[in-house]
Amino acid sequence: MSSLRRLASCLQDSEKVAAFQRLCGVQAPPGWGAALSLPRPLEPGAPVANGNCPATQPDGASDGRCRFQGPCSVGEKGDVWHSNGVLSGGACGGVEAQIKPPKKEEKPGLGIPKKQPRRNSLTGEMICQDFTIRSPFLYYLFSLGTELGNELFYILFFPFCIWNLDAWLGRRVIIVWVWVMYLGQCTKDLIRWPRPASPPVVKLEVFYNSEYSMPSTHAMSGTAIPVTLLLFSYGRWQYPLAYGLVLAICWCSLVCFSRIYMGMHSILDVIAGFFYALLILAVFLPLVDLVDSFNLTCTYAPLIIISLHLALGIFSFTLDTWSTSRGDTAQILGCGAGVACGSHVIYMLNMTPDPSPEMLPLLPPSLTVTLFGKAMLRLLIGVVILLLTKWGMKKVTIPLACKIFRIPCDDIRQARQRMEVELPYRYCTYGMVGFALTFLIPCLFHVMGLS
Repeated sequence: MSSLRRLASCLQDSEKVAAFQRLCGVQAPPGWGAALSLPRPLEPGAPVANGNCPATQPDGASDGRCRFQGPCSVGEKGDVWHSNGVLSGGACGGVEAQIKPPKKEEKPGLGIPKKQPRRNSLTGEMICQDFTIRSPFLYYLFSLGTELGNELFYILFFPFCIWNLDAWLGRRVIIVWVWVMYLGQCTKDLIRWPRPASPPVVKLEVFYNSEYSMPSTHAMSGTAIPVTLLLFSYGRWQYPLAYGLVLAICWCSLVCFSRIYMGMHSILDVIAGFFYALLILAVFLPLVDLVDSFNLTCTYAPLIIISLHLALGIFSFTLDTWSTSRGDTAQILGCGAGVACGSHVIYMLNMTPDPSPEMLPLLPPSLTVTLFGKAMLRLLIGVVILLLTKWGMKKVTIPLACKIFRIPCDDIRQARQRMEVELPYRYCTYGMVGFALTFLIPCLFHVMGLS
């Protein structure tokens, strides 16, 4: 037991993450960590922001729980208290740290100097770390890998799969994705481990920095999606098994290593996410066909689906205080509910029937200019409609929720940190996006002759 504890401690060590970054060519300015002041020791029982740094309570109130009070708070004397895993060297909400890292003059040809590339518009979090990229290839490769677990990828991949490849397969991948991501986000809020410490880690991404670290939901998604694609497509589609195995291994490896490279997860977080996803798949994959059949054929499926997903969202909001994971969880559940309801309606109308078992295995069609052009046209038109749906629902649901629950909406960022606003906004918005994905847009394609 003690050896396992030592191994876990070693794999969770932030120095291992920093060493991997240096191995891959990520270099911080010399002395940037040592030049910055470390946080004060915490008093016993003091609340912390996502398990990592002191957080103030309004009017001195404290209930002893971990509180997230935004990316950082600035004291009266200019003391900067940093967010999850960031011990020093940051600037949050437009307030710069008092001690800045020393500038280093870059020699020609040695690397690409960069600053923090991403910013969370909801938390306002920015970490002003200078760093140098010695290997641009690895930087862009791992940036691609981390995008395979972000919303931009999902809003392109799921529609392409449903509209252009196989709606039967796409529905099952989304069902598994919802289960895996929901359990992963809830587990994070139960374990409450902070992100790797910075320094020594260089934060190449801050978008999810307010969330807890264990397990890595990027690693879970990067494992669950390719494995599910492989298991459900092989035998249904005719292709060499080796191709599917290579794709799944490369996909999973790229996502997992990218999270360490970006400084967002320890090695232990990624390993735990990988095996946790496999455990969930082992338990739930036998039930996927049953769930999809229920979603399509049960008369009361839409009512049950909406109620169940909403109840799961409310439960997830009670696990911990606010962070961006709250909205992400509601977004995932809303998308899953919308996709299921849209699939139910389109099945009842018998508009896009699945191939009969006698037609299996399916042969991949020959790639022609016409086929490629129609696929890209469907993707372009459909994604534009999805983005417009998301934008329109956001404009309606946030003010409406603020009005119903009598929450001031002068500061949208502050209002969205309330469950009464964030849960209905995310759930309704992405529920409508999911419904448009599986029903409204396929109907439009049918009318336009693009189906």
